Parts: sequence; C-alpha cells; structure tokens
Amino acid sequence: MKKFVIIALLAALFAAYFIFDLGSYLTLEGIKQVAQDAGAFYERNPVVVLAVFFLIYVAVTAASLPGAAIMTLAAGALFGLVTGTILVSFASTIGATLAFLASRYVLRDSIESRFGERLKSINEGLERDGAFYLFTLRMIPAIPFFVINLVMGLTRVKTLTFAWVSQIGMLLGTIVFVNAGTQLAQLDSLEGILSPSIIGSLVLLAIVPWIAKAIIGLIKRRKVYAGFTRPKSYDRNLIVIGAGSAGLVASLIAATVKAKVTLVEANEMGGDCLNTGCVPSKALIKSAKVAATMRNADRYGITPVEPEIPFKQTLARVMDIIKAIEPHDSVERFEGLGVDVVKGYAKIIDPWTVEIARNDGGTQRLTARSIVIASGAEPVVPPIEGIETSGYLTSETLWDAFSKLDKAPARIAVLGGGPIGCELSQALARLGSHVTQVEMADHVLGREDEDVSALARTVLEESGVTVLTGHRAVRAEGGVLFADKDGAEASIPFDALIIAVGRKARLSGFGLEELGVDTDRTVTTDEFLATKFPNIFAAGDVAGPYQFTHTASHQAWFASVNALFGQFKKFKADYRVIPAVTFLDPEIARVGLNEAEAREQGIEVEVTRYELDDLDRAITESETKGFVKVLTPPGKDTILGATIVGSHAGELLAEYVLAMKHKIGLNKILGTIHSYPTMAEANKFAAGNWKRANKPDGLLGLVEKYHDWRRG
Repeated sequence: MKKFVIIALLAALFAAYFIFDLGSYLTLEGIKQVAQDAGAFYERNPVVVLAVFFLIYVAVTAASLPGAAIMTLAAGALFGLVTGTILVSFASTIGATLAFLASRYVLRDSIESRFGERLKSINEGLERDGAFYLFTLRMIPAIPFFVINLVMGLTRVKTLTFAWVSQIGMLLGTIVFVNAGTQLAQLDSLEGILSPSIIGSLVLLAIVPWIAKAIIGLIKRRKVYAGFTRPKSYDRNLIVIGAGSAGLVASLIAATVKAKVTLVEANEMGGDCLNTGCVPSKALIKSAKVAATMRNADRYGITPVEPEIPFKQTLARVMDIIKAIEPHDSVERFEGLGVDVVKGYAKIIDPWTVEIARNDGGTQRLTARSIVIASGAEPVVPPIEGIETSGYLTSETLWDAFSKLDKAPARIAVLGGGPIGCELSQALARLGSHVTQVEMADHVLGREDEDVSALARTVLEESGVTVLTGHRAVRAEGGVLFADKDGAEASIPFDALIIAVGRKARLSGFGLEELGVDTDRTVTTDEFLATKFPNIFAAGDVAGPYQFTHTASHQAWFASVNALFGQFKKFKADYRVIPAVTFLDPEIARVGLNEAEAREQGIEVEVTRYELDDLDRAITESETKGFVKVLTPPGKDTILGATIVGSHAGELLAEYVLAMKHKIGLNKILGTIHSYPTMAEANKFAAGNWKRANKPDGLLGLVEKYHDWRRG
C-alpha cells in the first residue's frame, strides 16, 4: 500500500506538470514573466514566495521532472545570488534525497532479487569509496542529476551520506547557475546578451566542469598522498624501472625532451624481447625454415636432402644475432643519448623515492617527480604435480640450456598451444627433435578463428609435431609427462620439457605491495597509464592488456609524455588498432576483429576472403598455403579487422594496420597501385573480391541498357 501511495504521488506530480503546462514557465521568457509578476508580491510577502518556490523545487526534483536547471536560473532571477543559492542548495538536496528514497523503497528489492550478484561488487565498492564517487558525479554532472538520484537509490549507500555529499557536491554548480539567473533576469533584448556580466556568467557556466575537475583532482591527490612527505626538490624528472622495450622507449623520450632521467635494470639491457624472446626465437625459426626447405627442395625443382644440424652451432648463430643487435639497446648507447643507466634492483620506497640495490654492491636512493614501472613479464609455471623436480625449461631458460648441447634433445614435450608454444614446437621439430605439444583447449591458437587454428594444427603436424589438444597435464614423473583427456591418461616421455602456457606480469620486489599500488594480474592503471598515484605510471607487459613488444613501445610514449607533461595535457592510451603475428611457417597475422570475436560481441560483419593459391607471386614462390580474410560492416568498405595466413603475413598486415588507423577503406586499397608480382597484391585482390560482392547490380543493369542503345 505504501509503495502504491508513493507511485500515485509521483504520477500525480507528472500529470500536473503536463496538464497545467508547467513546462511553459521553465523557459527564459517564463522566468522573466514570473520575475515581473511576482516581484511586487515578493516584496510584500517574501516568506510566502520563498516557501512556495522551495516546495515546488523540492517536488520537481523529487519527481525527477525536467526543469530543475531552469528553476535554478529562476531562483537567481527572483531572489538574487545569496538567497537563491541557499534556497536551491537545500531544496535540491531534499528533493534529490526524496527521489533517492522513492527509488530505494519502490525498486531496490526487485532489482536486487534479479541482479543481486552484479550489485554485490558495486555495493562493496560504494561502501569503500561511495562518498567520494558520489561527490565526483555531483561535481561534474556528465550524468543528469535525476539519474544519479534514482540509480544511487538502488545501492546500499546510506541516506545520510547521500544527503550531505549531494549538498556539498552540488554547491558549486548551484552557485554558478544561480549567478547566471541573476544576470539573465536583466536581459531585455538580444543586444543585452553581449553585456560583460551576461558573457561572464555564460563563460562561468562553460568552465565550471573544468573547475570541478581540478577540485576533484586536488582532493584525490591529497587523499592518495596522505601520510607521505613530498621532497622539496628532486634528483630526477623521471625514473624508469626496467630496460625492456617499454623502459627503453620511455627513457629515450625523456632524454630527447631534455628531462633528467635514470633507467634502472638489474639484468640485460633489451629485456625479454632481445635476450630470450622475439630475437632468439625468430633466429631459431629461420634456421629451422632453412632445414625444412632443404628437406622439401623438390618443391623448387631441386633434389631434397636431409640436413645435418650441428645443434650447438645453430644455437651459437642465435647468440651471435643477439650480440649483433645488443648495441642498439646497450648501456653505452643510451648513456650517449643522455640517459643515466644504473644496473641494479629498484624498489619504490615512497611515491617519489626509488632505492637501488646496485649490482656493484652499493645502494643508491634517488627522488623523481615521476616514475614509470616497466618491469615486464615472466613465464607462468602451472601447479602440476612433480613439475618443480622435472627440470623444466621456459622460453627464458631454454636458450642457455640448449646452447650447451651438441644435438637437439631427441624427445621434447611442449606444454601450451599458444603462439610461443606453437612457434617453438614447429622450429624444434624441424631441427630434428620429436616434439609432442600438449594443449588443454580443443584448439591450438585458441584466440584465432577455427579455420586459422585448423590450418596451424595442419602445418604443425606436417612439420612433425604430435599435437595433443584437449589434454590436461596432471603430473611429471621420471622424465614422463602425464596428460588426461576424458579420463584416459596419455604418457609423453621427454628429454626436455618446455613450459609455454603464458606469461604473467613481474610485480614482486618493486615495493608495489608496501606502497599500496593496486595490482590484479597486472599493475592497475587508468586510461592515461597512471596508477593510483598520479605520478607513478606503468607500461608494457606489467601494465597489460597486451603482451607485445610493439604495444609496450606504444604505451611507453603515453606513459612518459603524461609523466613529464601531464600537468598541461594528458593523452589516453590508444588500443584501437593493435596488430599481432604468430611466426609459424606460414605466418599468422591479425589486426582488429576476427569472426569469433564478432560473434561473441554480436557485431554483424561481411567476410571477404582471398586465397593465396590464386596469387601469382605466391605461386612462383611455391608458398600458396594461406589466405587473406577481411571483416567489414555489411555493404560498407570500412575495415573492422583482417587476418592473413601465409608467407610474410606479418609484413602484409601493415597495410591493413595503416588503413584501420587512418580510416582508409577497401575501395582506396583497391585503387592503390601494388607492384607486380608481389605478395602485397593479395591485399588489393581481397579488396577486389569485396568490390565484386558489393557491386551495384541495379546501376550495372542500366549501364548495360545504355551500351545496348549506343550500339543501335
């Protein structure tokens, strides 16, 4: 019955609003007319007018009727700045609280019964930070206030908290709107809009969100830095922790703009990519491809031969390539570019201080205005029984272990069917090992489309890899890996076991826990790559969400620029166009959506394919395995995503990355001259396939009739 009464009252207010055309009063002309009519009466009966206005304002906001902003202007026009502000401030808070309570009493129980689990985490967050969260919404009303009232009523925020935070949070906006009303009341003609007082009020209305944002930022900073003492001066403008791709780029940018920057790295410069990841793996893959080409030389009209593979010599070539690239990332080069490089382990002591346990045995403390965490990632080792005593290798440790071997291990078990597991499996099988790859999911490369995954499995098996999908590793014992599939246990004997099930952010040992930097698998950052401390940033694998060298470099630009110049302008990290390549043979390259993701997200797409067995250059190279697949909105040439499987797919993908980044459609790719004969023509022919599938049949019919007429 009580709920019915509340709903009836709200309905009555809504009905009265429309029946009596109350909205006509909530306009500039309406305000001026009311001000003129009520002026004399207000002078004689100020209490009555104030009370009536107060009650109407409360009713309008309580019923969530349109017009609260206009009534705030009216308060300024009728009562002046001081009285109008006091009146509106309390009336708006009472009305908002009544709307909040109505929503809570009428709707909350039914909403919680349906969405209780989803609301649980929201309520937990509001219980912790609800007052500040509500304050930010009130200060910068990106969402209409009546929506905030109704939505907050569905949560567990206390009524008293809602009321006092709303009172304070809405005060700045109230003052500005009431002040604008005092000026608009004096407007007699359009010429009056050019008066300094009117212009000033309008400007104040425009900049109030910026003022509010600055106030909120100041409150946030005071809150997060509470308990820390800021240095009076700083040793550095920027300290970067980690000399992988992200750290190198961040420190180089800082040095380029003449900031004083220190780069701290405990191990080898260049990080995982140079020393244990991208560079050595691609060098090994090339050697393996040469061996495979020799075995299959008859494809090129040459007598095939089984290659002799001196494994130690093959690995020596890999190490030589690392050494050849090392100078690009060396201490000497970066010091020459103006970066202070310190070899040692960095720990953040407070938001501005880093303590370095130097590799030479000393300890050094440095202060900086900003810090960039670029500590990278490390291999994940799953909790499998016996794994710790199995002598397992990872993508980081296998290089040193293998470089000491005269021959490749006869039997290798690779645990993991992602990009790293697939690349290593194919390369090592081609170099003479019997490789068994174990993957828990039903497909290798599970993030790719099914046709891509199926082709990847085919080429792995053609290279000699035994692929076991749907198998979950359960234990390692006596040089045997045991894997379960549907209750049946398979045994995989190995001479080397490689764990390649993924990588996790390096979070321990840097002082993050002690400082209170939020982490959840990665360092938690905002859209500007800042942590909870506005002067501490993270970039690369430690920040996620992608674990690509090129993404780390991309993030490093945003992190370093925001760290050095964020007081003037901040830039949001842009993840709209992120390419990725799996360096199997043939390569698998992708940017944007694939078909599986489009289905999951409910996005309707048109799929255009071009098979490489139709491409002249692919035929001449005997590299016809693969295809180009492009996703577009139905009937449009806008590129939503592209997947390329084939020789040099990683190079071919660059055209689609450029096109998506700069909003170039398939029509323009089709109209671009591509050299003949090149693999890049595949992109043009894919665009041609799209064009044929979307040809204007009606127009072509008319053109055909025109040509018939021209022939007489």
